[in-house]
Amino acid sequence: MKTAALIPARYASTRLPAKLVQDLGGISVIQRTYVSSVATGVFDEVWVVTDHKEIEKQILDLGGNVFMSKKIHQSGSDRIAEALEAVDADLIVNVQGDEPFQDPESLQDLVAVFDKPKVKMASLMCRISEDEAYNPNTVKVVLDDKMHAIYFSRSPIPFNRERTEDIFYWKHVGVYAYTRELLLEFTSWPKGRLEQIEMLEQLRLIERGVKIKMVETEHQAIAIDTKEDLDRARNFLKSIL
Repeated sequence: MKTAALIPARYASTRLPAKLVQDLGGISVIQRTYVSSVATGVFDEVWVVTDHKEIEKQILDLGGNVFMSKKIHQSGSDRIAEALEAVDADLIVNVQGDEPFQDPESLQDLVAVFDKPKVKMASLMCRISEDEAYNPNTVKVVLDDKMHAIYFSRSPIPFNRERTEDIFYWKHVGVYAYTRELLLEFTSWPKGRLEQIEMLEQLRLIERGVKIKMVETEHQAIAIDTKEDLDRARNFLKSIL
């Protein structure tokens, strides 16, 4: 099965303007995400899918693969689905452009679940405390006994009614893997009601009855959404160089 990482890279951003082209140790955030994804050795191909000439230039400067979006998209999944006209791969991994430090072990574990023919989509999760679960910017997921997602929410799920002390929560880590066929089908569907309420695109699949296999990781990704996140990423980079 040929595997490709597609990195959606929209130039506009709200909390940190032009965040993907901010400097991170001598190259930009999106360049570092691209280099990090290639370095994992998990993928046959890595592509950046963007709507902006500056990001295109930066990836081409690295000798990388880049696809320029011709359409306006509401989500990263929609953006990478358009790029499939240029990408010949059976398994597509949606890597977040604002997460510059990719973890090879997590990505390998994610791809490995597709050895089972019934798996059409998978994603990552990690354990978090109850305190963190109350942050609406942290998306939680609950599972069935086969490690499939039952529901994703910004609310703390499950609700700890009896205040059980040993409870923990699963945080959804926003790296998705899909078969090519499912990605194309998924992005052809209209937004579902739950998706519009929670503003979580994966609920479109849950509402349609698609099984999403969840894979545990201990890797805590650094996602860059704010100036403080960028400073944290710069400090982390200094600590490992």
